[in-house]
Amino acid sequence: MQSTQTYSKSRQQTLDLIITAMLVALVFVSTVFINIKLPITANGGLVHLGTAMLFIASLLFGPKKGALAGAIGMGLFDLLGGWAIWAPITILARGLQGYIVGKIAWSNDRKGTSLALNLTATIVSIPFMVAVYYFGEVVLYGNWIAPLASIPGDLLQNALGVLIAVPVCVMLKKVPYFK
Repeated sequence: MQSTQTYSKSRQQTLDLIITAMLVALVFVSTVFINIKLPITANGGLVHLGTAMLFIASLLFGPKKGALAGAIGMGLFDLLGGWAIWAPITILARGLQGYIVGKIAWSNDRKGTSLALNLTATIVSIPFMVAVYYFGEVVLYGNWIAPLASIPGDLLQNALGVLIAVPVCVMLKKVPYFK
């Protein structure tokens, strides 16, 4: 017979897995169905709501779940959406971004409850995401200039993500489950 403590830990692990899988799915769906292809670079580029969902996941559930949701959700989008060459870059960039946001927002036991820290977390993560994509494009294109054209789209996408995610999280933090 299982002890109560072992049973409780097993239930918590199962709940964590379910929540993480749901966050991955939400990031994926937000990226797939709500995106606009930008005509500003030769390869295009996308502005999508997956970034907002990555921020929401990281602010509400912390660095681990945020990193996994961003990396897997957007990585799957690249793999299944015709952008497979970008998948390794996306997995690294979005995993790092989700981790940074969650780590800052959940620092000092705040668990995403500080509006100022949540806003800071999302903004601090942006240069890291932009840098990973920039250097990834340097490798893909073989030069240092072409990737500069993607930066405005990256900044626009992140700004949209911040403008949506931070107010949504303020509202969701009033729900008893997230308190």
